[in-house]
Amino acid sequence: MKVLILQGGYNEEHKVSLNTAKQIGRALKKLKIDFRHFIVNPNTFEKDILKYSNKYICFNALHGSFGEDGAIQKILKKNKFRFTHSNQISSTNCFDKVKSKQIINKFKIKTPIFEIVNCKAINSSFLLLVKKKYSKFVLKPVSSGSSYGLKIIKSKKDLNIFLNELSTFKKQFNSKEKFLIEKFIQGIELTVSVLENNCKPKSLAVTEIVSLNSTYDYQAKYTKGFSKHFIPARISKKNYKKCLNLAVKIHKIFKCNTLSRIDFIFNKKQDKIYFLEINSQPGMTNLSLLPEQAMYQNIEFENIILNLINNAK
Repeated sequence: MKVLILQGGYNEEHKVSLNTAKQIGRALKKLKIDFRHFIVNPNTFEKDILKYSNKYICFNALHGSFGEDGAIQKILKKNKFRFTHSNQISSTNCFDKVKSKQIINKFKIKTPIFEIVNCKAINSSFLLLVKKKYSKFVLKPVSSGSSYGLKIIKSKKDLNIFLNELSTFKKQFNSKEKFLIEKFIQGIELTVSVLENNCKPKSLAVTEIVSLNSTYDYQAKYTKGFSKHFIPARISKKNYKKCLNLAVKIHKIFKCNTLSRIDFIFNKKQDKIYFLEINSQPGMTNLSLLPEQAMYQNIEFENIILNLINNAK
């Protein structure tokens, strides 16, 4: 068995990918599996990958666009490479926040109400209308991960701060890039990792996330000491079980392969759990949530990696 670790990419999650790849390399070394690192350039990947035999199993350690959105999956399938994680359709549906919420709505699973807007249309008058409509709202790119570009507006002060930095914020994105406007739901941030055993998905645990920043943003996710994780989450047994069951149901709906991580928000006042996002390629860094939940269940990191390789399609 030979493994090619696909890493890098040209997006905001480049460093996260390199960190994930590093952890995977360590695991493969322990498992005594032959592997090579492959730095991905999205512009030349289809040509570059052909330098390798398709007997290699491609371990997808990319994060963000190209790696998670179905693009690399399409190329690998076309060239008959086996690869880890979910297929093209599942990856696309999970990565696109609008598509995922539309799918969830069909199954009558609660998710905050939302609308879509192009980056170009985001201006002061538009944001003032949104503030009036929702009072509190979330703004985030439709196709981006690791909370990149996430803004939470809960007060006039938040809005004024964002308006002052709006021109700088917009320069980070293409004018045609789509953004999700979502009604803000006050509550406890929860996440559940799902791991398959003999193709049977099972939820590992429910983690409660408390960010020491105002939001669980990129810094809080990938910088030690910027967030606290409580396992098990400090919610009732009834809601804990509901989260576990809901996560497996969502994993099946999206037809994810081997693993996924689903994010929720629990509104205590309403006693309701809302779906936020699904991640078909959760981070595998030493600060990532899925490995942490696996450890809680006494599942070794190496076993997760071996499971992904054995389920490569």
